[in-house]
Amino acid sequence: MMNRRKVLAALAVATAFAAAPSFAADPLKIGFVYVGPVGDAGWTYAHDQARLAMEKELGAAVKTTYVENVPEGADAERVIRKLVAEGNKLIFTTSFGYMNPTEKVAKSTPGVVFLHATGFKTAKNMGIYESRLYEGAYLDGILAGKMTKSNTLGFIASFPVPEVIRNINAFTLGAQSVNPKIKTKVIWVNSWYDPAKERQAAETLVAQGADVMAQNTDSPATLQVAQEKGVYAFGWDSDMSKFAPKAHLTAATNDWSGYYIDTAKAVIAGTWKTGAYHGGLKEGMVKMSKINAVVPADAVKAFEDKKAALTAGTFAPFTGPIKDQSGAVKYAAGVKAPEKDLMGMNFYVQGVEGTIPK
Repeated sequence: MMNRRKVLAALAVATAFAAAPSFAADPLKIGFVYVGPVGDAGWTYAHDQARLAMEKELGAAVKTTYVENVPEGADAERVIRKLVAEGNKLIFTTSFGYMNPTEKVAKSTPGVVFLHATGFKTAKNMGIYESRLYEGAYLDGILAGKMTKSNTLGFIASFPVPEVIRNINAFTLGAQSVNPKIKTKVIWVNSWYDPAKERQAAETLVAQGADVMAQNTDSPATLQVAQEKGVYAFGWDSDMSKFAPKAHLTAATNDWSGYYIDTAKAVIAGTWKTGAYHGGLKEGMVKMSKINAVVPADAVKAFEDKKAALTAGTFAPFTGPIKDQSGAVKYAAGVKAPEKDLMGMNFYVQGVEGTIPK
């Protein structure tokens, strides 16, 4: 009888071990699609730092890979399908122009979870995520409004999509909150990452009188021009102070690590559900880098006070009164722009010069 009990006990233990998932032996394979080079600054760099943080946190439970410099369009679909063919069960596509290719592949591969950054389309196995980086752009604007002597700000913009238009507007509104005389000049470079174009745009803006510049592009070229010309600028997506320490006032940065870790855990546990995630200062997805010592105390206080309100959720950048370029009221005093308006923003606020490209 004793021997039989020992055998049954041994079988029970063996069965328990066989039923338990062994992440070390069978990790969740995760693929990332990057629009630019990983490099050492900017949008893609921030995503890759988060990928590495996820690897460190989850260890043998995950195995990640990435493809960088993937053009938005048909080539993106090819890359996404290749990641699926390689056995990746969770795929992050990290740029707006990947939305339609991601949706197309998701429809044909229901066994894979897809997360697309900055888009608006979802499916049963496809969610979207985005940082409220416009909160950081608003804070940048406060410093810009305090630091400018010409009252002319510059903005180097990538593509005319709602995400970028939001950031231009938030930057301008932040500056106007401390300096009503502000105007913002915008140059579109039609690229997320093109150091030569970014440099040329920055030089043009300085020649047009801009003495503080912001960007929605990936390289530190704008900052380098600012330092050469004796004006100021901001890092974007990551801290870029090492490239231009005298010119770099602060940076609105993205920390995707918590989101990536939580998403991977949910997929492993089988609890992941589709939806839209938007994280900002309150959630720790947006963080501001150290403020340059050249910034005066009153500007730092205005910055920190508004940062605290944003983090607490007691203030939103797109709260009226807000007018468009024509002077028409878009949001009356005290009215907060709804999320759907932010996600589809297609107008410049009063104070931004020029027109949005078609």
